[in-house]
Amino acid sequence: QVQPVESGGGLVQPGGSLRLSCAASGSIFNIDAMGWYRQVQGKQRELVAQITGGGSTYYTDSVKGRVTISKDNAKNAVAVFLQMNSLKPEDTAVYYCRINAGGHDFWGQGTQVTVSS
Repeated sequence: QVQPVESGGGLVQPGGSLRLSCAASGSIFNIDAMGWYRQVQGKQRELVAQITGGGSTYYTDSVKGRVTISKDNAKNAVAVFLQMNSLKPEDTAVYYCRINAGGHDFWGQGTQVTVSS
């Protein structure tokens, strides 16, 4: 069973930076895409950034130019990272990692990001 685990969230002042990490181990084959989503209480979960197995990236408009997604594939483990710069209060949310592989979705438990002075 693949279980992604996120880390790197926390409290940061506006304009600051955070690097989120998501690591998953196990039998992971045929990765189609890995992505970062975020959710604010009472609102729908939204896609922030995604990277395909081939390395193509997507960013939602509100984070373009401030956020970079990257990945690292090993034989029995994968990792996906989200470098976030120039953070704004509206970036405050729980950030979730999603790995889509072999027709299955695997979600992490989430990590809280709070942007506040």
